[in-house]
Amino acid sequence: MDANISSRINLMRIVLISGIVFVHVPHDPQTSPFLGTYGLWDWLRVFLGDSLFRVGVPCLSAISGYLLFRRGLESFDYRKTLRTKARTVLLPFLLWNLAFLALVYLAQLKNIGFGYLPDVANANPREWLSLAFALEGLPINVPLYFLRDLLLCILLSPLLAWLIKRYPLQTLGLLLAYTVLPLPNGIFLKKSILFGFSTGIYLSLHRIDVKRLDPYAGLVAATFLTAAVALSIVLYQTGPDFPAWVDMLRSLTALSGIVGSWTVSALLMRTKFASRLARTGGLSFWIFCAHYPVLILFWMVWNRTGFTDYRLFYFVIPFITIALLVAAHAFAKRLAPGFTAVLTGSRTGASQASAHPGSGRRSDYSPQQRT
Repeated sequence: MDANISSRINLMRIVLISGIVFVHVPHDPQTSPFLGTYGLWDWLRVFLGDSLFRVGVPCLSAISGYLLFRRGLESFDYRKTLRTKARTVLLPFLLWNLAFLALVYLAQLKNIGFGYLPDVANANPREWLSLAFALEGLPINVPLYFLRDLLLCILLSPLLAWLIKRYPLQTLGLLLAYTVLPLPNGIFLKKSILFGFSTGIYLSLHRIDVKRLDPYAGLVAATFLTAAVALSIVLYQTGPDFPAWVDMLRSLTALSGIVGSWTVSALLMRTKFASRLARTGGLSFWIFCAHYPVLILFWMVWNRTGFTDYRLFYFVIPFITIALLVAAHAFAKRLAPGFTAVLTGSRTGASQASAHPGSGRRSDYSPQQRT
């Protein structure tokens, strides 16, 4: 893996995770974009949150699968991988999610946060376990479902690699059908994570030249953007309760984002800010793990201010959230670099993609439910 690919991977992480922040901006039934209250602005919300940035999950999954087997199947050490991922994926998941769960519990004991988050104070043990470890549903820190499903992919990685090495098209075809068709999720919370992860494995094991489409990057990126715009129009006209064929179309568009986003990274690398963004180290993982609690806090404050124009909240708060988390990450690295390294799964280096292959990055609770 040359320096260009490594830089593009890191660039994609920070860009996609910043986009994922828009996916999780809270709203309630009165501010749903499908009401059409603000016209074009509501369509733009659907385009950003339900179409364009939905590519983040499968793309980040593909990166993880690609990096996990970049040295080939023969050099893959399953035990060492599990030990490494326990530190870089499982431990951060537990720390961020359990800390937020405890914070929500303490807040609800003081009658703060009800209606914005699940009822933790009155939850039974089974509900507590699910909110803490995502055993049966979304964790309390919703985007961390990605890390939960990524861990499942890692556990299954030897089997996936064996199948993809010997029966690549058949395996990917079956996984594509599982992801797109209205089939039960099974053990996964998000089916596209499994397909994205497996696609990354395929690219590594079969030594696919990931720069093959770079000469056509502009055309491919424009095609993907057109598809995302078309999807958002369909979503806006049929939502919020999408028919099955629209859900299938949304899944296909998100999966096509694996190719589309990669070609976009080739275009972005030509800009003067690309190399700087590609050296953010653990910042992208920090933003991924921390953005949801911050967004919920802003939503709670917003509903007490009396402001009624939701457009101001949606198009301003995500940028404030990202800026605050960038500052908080820099402060944490100076104040407690060791603990910050633990929270980011040892992702503290400048930009080496190979140093954090398992990283990945993903309000789904009421008042709104997103999948």
